[in-house]
Amino acid sequence: MNTVLVTGAGGYIGSVLVPKLLNKGYKVVALDRFFFGEDKLRPHPNLTIVKDDARMMKDAYLSGVSAVIDLVAISNDPSGELFSESTYQINYGARLNTAIKAKRLGVERYILPSSCSIYGFTDPETIVNETSPSRPLTAYAKANEKAEQSILPLADSDFTVVVIRQATVFGFAPRMRFDLAINGMTLGAFNTGIIPLMRDGTQWRPMVHVQDTTDVMCLLLEADTSIINKQIFNVGSNRNNYQLGQLADEISAALPRDVEVEWYGDPDHRSYRVSFDKINTVLNWEAKWTAADGAKEIYKELESGNMTQLEQSITLSWYQQLIKWHKIIKNVEMYGSIIDL
Repeated sequence: MNTVLVTGAGGYIGSVLVPKLLNKGYKVVALDRFFFGEDKLRPHPNLTIVKDDARMMKDAYLSGVSAVIDLVAISNDPSGELFSESTYQINYGARLNTAIKAKRLGVERYILPSSCSIYGFTDPETIVNETSPSRPLTAYAKANEKAEQSILPLADSDFTVVVIRQATVFGFAPRMRFDLAINGMTLGAFNTGIIPLMRDGTQWRPMVHVQDTTDVMCLLLEADTSIINKQIFNVGSNRNNYQLGQLADEISAALPRDVEVEWYGDPDHRSYRVSFDKINTVLNWEAKWTAADGAKEIYKELESGNMTQLEQSITLSWYQQLIKWHKIIKNVEMYGSIIDL
């Protein structure tokens, strides 16, 4: 039974990936700080929880591991800009360190989940692919680019390295996020009948469901090394390339209530249309989920009342809350406690 180390295992994507790996018969070492709670991963006889920071990766965590899926990251642009130094430390430095250790310790396969955001801004008529120049605009995107550039050269015949540039992820997960485009639109529609949309709606963005991108990660664990080693794959689907205004219209039509669009903020200058032909051709993989499917899935979960702890679902504000309470607790804590000693 192969063992997979998943960093960032308690996050949005990790909380979907880990159960999927366990169901496929893998042993999983799940490493995370668990900023969003340790309840996002259910106990399993083949699951080992390691509560630690990926920047402090120890050789012992990689012992007996055959593959690494290095999900750990400060995720999304607002968090990356506010915590830019930590973003470079984690999204770039920690992952490079893990890859180097993994290679030294005989791990056979390393998967680096990156982001299509490294394409930055392109002409609306241009469709970028894996060989197109990257133009990262944010700390998050720049750190992903540096990780790609530093880790891919580690690949050799004994150490398979593959990069996946994920489209903007959407869909339901145990560690839910509503600071992602489709998810946030659906929450707004559910709560108020209004979809919040950043101006001016003409910007292009590719989308991929969290189930689809985790399926790709599982596929890459088994794929022939001769076709994936040293390769970059965009992960998403050509049909899920959207202008955001068009996306809002599709979601509105899919949901069981009348919905209006409400514009906010300054125009978003990140815009990129992405080709997913390579993953279709080389790996014979196609995404299953559409934006409408994901919106209906989330709306149903909201209707059921199963979603709790929504205060954790906006990543940046949750980090800010943790920092606030950390300062308060440090100021009042004495003898290892608050009131009871």
